[in-house]
Amino acid sequence: MAELAWHQTGVISGRQSPATEERARQCKMAYVYQGHIEKIPILQEILADAKIDASQVAYIGDDFTDIVIMRRVGLAVATANARAEVKRAAHYVTSAVGGEGAVREVVELLLKAQGKWTEILGKYEVE
Repeated sequence: MAELAWHQTGVISGRQSPATEERARQCKMAYVYQGHIEKIPILQEILADAKIDASQVAYIGDDFTDIVIMRRVGLAVATANARAEVKRAAHYVTSAVGGEGAVREVVELLLKAQGKWTEILGKYEVE
């Protein structure tokens, strides 16, 4: 989906996971940072590299360490199974839980808001 969306994507995770690494590779994510609890320096690095402002970033989180980023980006999203504190910091809370379609839900939401959803459906001959 990252390729079709015409946007750069990535992950900043406090945990290390080979599964996350593999999924990021499959999705052709531009930025993959694992094992990072301090996320603000990573965000700043990504913003500088991508030459964008934080207001242009959508970020999905579920735990305390995500709130600092969520307060700095244009669209802060919490997953349905996020901690209550994270949900309070979010602009949007997904219907789906993390690992079960939450990212897909947000990507679809963004593509619809940008008027690109119909184009993608057409590519797959979906009516």
